[in-house]
Amino acid sequence: MTDRAQEPSPFHLKSIGHEPEGATPLKPEDLEGLIPTFVATRDDLNQVEYESIARAVPWARQQATRLGPVGILDYRFLFELHQRMYGEVWTWAGTQRRRETNIGVAPRQISTQVKQVLDEARSWHEQDVFSVDERAARLHHRLVSVHPFPNGNGRCTRLIADLYLRSVGAAPFTWGSGHGRLDGASHARTTYISALEHAEADGCASLVAFARS
Repeated sequence: MTDRAQEPSPFHLKSIGHEPEGATPLKPEDLEGLIPTFVATRDDLNQVEYESIARAVPWARQQATRLGPVGILDYRFLFELHQRMYGEVWTWAGTQRRRETNIGVAPRQISTQVKQVLDEARSWHEQDVFSVDERAARLHHRLVSVHPFPNGNGRCTRLIADLYLRSVGAAPFTWGSGHGRLDGASHARTTYISALEHAEADGCASLVAFARS
């Protein structure tokens, strides 16, 4: 992180700019949890989140190796991962979503639904159901559909999928990196959103193809 001020902002932003396609809009109550005081635009936010996530990734990779797949597919680990990824940016990092959003289940259902997804993912692993890539893609799709966090769901659940792959000795997904970044308007993001929308119909085939592209 830079040496710029990191205390919670003394002012309340009403908006941070347009959200990328398919993202959960940040509400004023979410923005009140912004820690860096200098953030004023979407580009600023993307940068500080990128830096915070980059610092969390080495720890996450170590955990994937140390804990193995069963340890990664754990409710507490998922929330700790989100906190590690965003704890320098948002006061609510690592906490459950409390409001209705354009994506996801009702807040009261989040805990049960997340635990169900992780239980199923452990069962897929232990019983060798689906290919390894399909297990990881299904895990991401199911978790992002629940949308457990106020924001950062896509990045956190993509990282969980990659950590699962790492824990079983497989290469992480590239997530369409050759076609642009996923945190803004790009061909990669459009293809990614389409693959998520078709995941139920095609058994995550499009999502796996995109994630490996």
